[in-house]
Amino acid sequence: MASNYSLATLVFLLSFLTSSFAALVQEQPLVLKYHNGILLKGNITVNLIWYGKFTPIQRSIIVDFINSLNSEKAPLPSTSSWWKTTEKYRGGSSSLSVGHQVLHEEYTLGKVLKSYHLIALASKALFAVNSINVVLTAKDVAVYGFCMSKCGTHGSSKSGSGRGTYIWVGNSDLQCPGQCAWPFHQPIYGPQTPPLIAPNGDVGVDGMVINLATLLANTVTNPFNSGYFQGPPTAPLEAVSACTGKFGSGSYPGYPGRALVDKVTGASFNAYGVNGRKYMLPAMWDPQSSACKTLV
Repeated sequence: MASNYSLATLVFLLSFLTSSFAALVQEQPLVLKYHNGILLKGNITVNLIWYGKFTPIQRSIIVDFINSLNSEKAPLPSTSSWWKTTEKYRGGSSSLSVGHQVLHEEYTLGKVLKSYHLIALASKALFAVNSINVVLTAKDVAVYGFCMSKCGTHGSSKSGSGRGTYIWVGNSDLQCPGQCAWPFHQPIYGPQTPPLIAPNGDVGVDGMVINLATLLANTVTNPFNSGYFQGPPTAPLEAVSACTGKFGSGSYPGYPGRALVDKVTGASFNAYGVNGRKYMLPAMWDPQSSACKTLV
């Protein structure tokens, strides 16, 4: 069973609320119930399957992000300090590292993919309970439901090697950056605030980082639809999707919240990574406070 994630869902649903009205409403505690299932803890290998054409720079932005999740080398606020919130969920830490990378640049399955194509691509790396196979589709690849109801998915599948998890994230640059790369592009609906400058200079890939971050956190805390979530298992609110649209303190529908600004490029970010990278990472639900936690 796959779980869908749309970056702009909260913005769409709450766009009719003004910030002044929202401030008058006392926010209720957000509770994600634990459903007694397996979580992904310990050492987790992240295998990357690149479908379509990505430049080496684009691939390095994604790889550096994953390598930043458990690195203590970056200054605060860091990507690893964001990821440490997952340790507050049952079972301790989840240490992610990049494993195999598979390049599919020849579009062997075409440029219009369905769910079964994504599972087929994910199976290019062996499924295992201690790994996550991530399928990344290029900007000229359409996926069923992409831009209409989702920016990415996570789910699980069985193969001869066992049961494992997978993630799909698409590059929305040519198709729907206002939905899947916000706040780096003008939103399709809702309040029309000026877009922020992407920290790595690539609206599509910086948007992919936001969606990948969301789905990695959702996967380790709810890998088999029996972990932490609120609502029905077919359409759950999970660790980060429960906090959609929030990137910094003071956020409200149409405004991502406080962010740091690069003095040279003017780009907005809220987390430092390895190799001098900067990223914009979404809020994550904190089990200790029962609230969405931001880095700044």
